Amino acid sequence: MIRALLLAISATCSAAALADLAYISNEKDNTLSVLDLDTFEVTATIEVGARPRGIVFNRDYSKLYICASDSDSVQILDVKSGQVIADLPSGEDPEQFALHPNDRHLYIANEDDAVVTVVDTREKSVIAQIDVGVEPEGMAVSPDGRWVVNTSETTNMLHWIDASNHQLIDNTLVGQRPRHVEFSKDGSLLWASSEIGGTVAVIRTDQRKIIQQIDFKIAGVHRDKIQPVGIKLSDDGRYAFVALGPANHVAVVNAQTYAVEKYLLVGRRVWHLGFSADQSLLLTSNGVSGDVSIIDTNKLKVLKTVRVGRYPWGIAVKPL
Repeated sequence: MIRALLLAISATCSAAALADLAYISNEKDNTLSVLDLDTFEVTATIEVGARPRGIVFNRDYSKLYICASDSDSVQILDVKSGQVIADLPSGEDPEQFALHPNDRHLYIANEDDAVVTVVDTREKSVIAQIDVGVEPEGMAVSPDGRWVVNTSETTNMLHWIDASNHQLIDNTLVGQRPRHVEFSKDGSLLWASSEIGGTVAVIRTDQRKIIQQIDFKIAGVHRDKIQPVGIKLSDDGRYAFVALGPANHVAVVNAQTYAVEKYLLVGRRVWHLGFSADQSLLLTSNGVSGDVSIIDTNKLKVLKTVRVGRYPWGIAVKPL
């Protein structure tokens, strides 16, 4: 009986070790919270640089890149040890970034300098700096690695950069204060949120032109509070999920018709979003309430809210 009990305990521990883990950056605490997506419990807190915001894993999930904005650094966290092992030369005030499919080139938005810095993560060196609009923030790389897109909050533009030569090729005017961009799985469309404009634009990648603008309206919520920021697109092409900032809701958008199907109430000032590995769960970073809401993407229902650090910002998920 004792042996059976030990085996049961061992199996439970092994299952826990194999859970998806969500890493959440906490702006005000200078930490990352590690959230077990089986138990919905925070299992670790990791100290990092000042004001961590954007975070992204490398291809094999052995390293996590962290925008430590007030440290003017992009840090590299060794996931196995939970230790910061290096700092990359990132430029001033890095906020968001995107990793090229080559798993090597990191494109970093430097908000104070109005540039995009390109860093070779193997050589730990800057290989290019590209002038863009005022207050660059959002970053995305197309799935085929051809295009890098940056948003400039004050210029109200998307900047299209050719990844082969790091040249600025084109600009697309969008709504006020664009904050985030997200490519569809096949790369044919780019979705861009405009925080102050209160809209999301859908852009054809081949033409770099807007084909649809999505507006939002929530009963009982003043329009000024509806401020789209983070976007996540399901791989099956069914949904776009949009974080609506101080409206405290996530919009569920039909990605085929562009109609808003539902609004889900989450925590205060919902900022960014992250999927579990199988996309059955969607996590939201709720800055003001200091927590993460967990959404069942099949039932379109909020399952639970979990307390993390102060002002959670970015979310990156390591699969089991």
